[in-house]
Amino acid sequence: MSLMAGMTVAHGDEPSADWSPDARHGELAGPRRAGAEAVQPSARLAKFHVPEIVFGPGSLAEIGHCALRLGGRRPFLVTDPGLIEAGWADEAIGHLRRAGLRPVLWHDLTPNPKDHEIEQGFQRYAESGADVIIGLGGGSCVDAAKGVAILSGNGGRILDYEGVDRVVHPIPPTVMVPSTSGTGADVSQFAVVTDTAEQIKITIVSRTLVPETSLIDPRLLTTMPGWLNAATGLDALTHAVEAFVSRAHNPLTDNHALHAVRLIVGNLPRTQVRPRDFDARLAMAQASLEAGMAFTNAILGATHAMSHQVGGLLDAPHGVVNGVLLPHVIRWNAQAWPERFVPLAEAAGIPVEGMPPREAAQRLADRIRALADDVGVPRGLASLGVAESDVPRLARTTLKDACMATNPRELDVDDVRTLFHEAL
Repeated sequence: MSLMAGMTVAHGDEPSADWSPDARHGELAGPRRAGAEAVQPSARLAKFHVPEIVFGPGSLAEIGHCALRLGGRRPFLVTDPGLIEAGWADEAIGHLRRAGLRPVLWHDLTPNPKDHEIEQGFQRYAESGADVIIGLGGGSCVDAAKGVAILSGNGGRILDYEGVDRVVHPIPPTVMVPSTSGTGADVSQFAVVTDTAEQIKITIVSRTLVPETSLIDPRLLTTMPGWLNAATGLDALTHAVEAFVSRAHNPLTDNHALHAVRLIVGNLPRTQVRPRDFDARLAMAQASLEAGMAFTNAILGATHAMSHQVGGLLDAPHGVVNGVLLPHVIRWNAQAWPERFVPLAEAAGIPVEGMPPREAAQRLADRIRALADDVGVPRGLASLGVAESDVPRLARTTLKDACMATNPRELDVDDVRTLFHEAL
């Protein structure tokens, strides 16, 4: 399987060395002169896809202007019953109408959006004559909005687009407004959809899925239930860790990933015990954004590949599954590349001075497990409903997930089975 356009993987199957601009030649090469010997810079070419970002308290008021700038007249607002109950959908609709727009509301969604739900949403979109597509909510709403956009521009069934760069035709402009602090879907080139027939989650990866605008208003985070706050916070942490150790990492993604880890470790527990601590909410909104920008450009790894399978089988909360799996995957990957986990451990508040890299990685795994304990995440997959008999199937489907391509250590089906057994 090829990786998505714009993603670089260093040294074939081997993790890349840390990059510095003067690592080999002291400076980056200037223009090549005729007859002069070319000087090769030490840095790899890297692309960094991001939307326009509108960030800050009260930024939901900008939603109408964002849609107008994209040519919107009749925006299609994708949300869910929870956002309607919390009042955010009404506020968004009010802002859209004040901007002179005629929004269409669609909310027939469940968590972990299903293939048939997205196809029904597209039918509603087509019948309504809508244009710009807006996703208001958590990752499920944003992924569903992306799915509707894919079908609008490309036709067919949503499952036809599983994999990398299968979305070949342009899609309608999109504006995403996240209501959780973790999925990163509002800035990513990913969409994850549940295949209800096979009971698996499929991953769609395409640069066309990077939204035109991500509008991030930390006020929306204050109405999350505690379990969702914990789940999405651990999802963001997993994004940051897996992006940093990904084979496709680069200096741009590294900085965002490390800062996200610092913000999450320092603020997620505060948001659990003091949901209206606005400084902590603001920090978590930024952490989710930075982790999202890191992973959409560096991609992910085995934790997400495994988590997608559990979520597809059991409809389990994605971030909770990540919180269970991540410490096990860190320990596994660190056997091949422990040095890469040292900066992550330091970002998580672990004093790493003079510590052997393998110990730093182990301490990082322990720290993440302790954080998961603090926010109430179960210790094993069995608590979520995974049975011993499910493991062979989960291991087989994991290897087909696009996220496996950038895991820093090769895994075969036996390795994945072992990880699942350890995590039970």
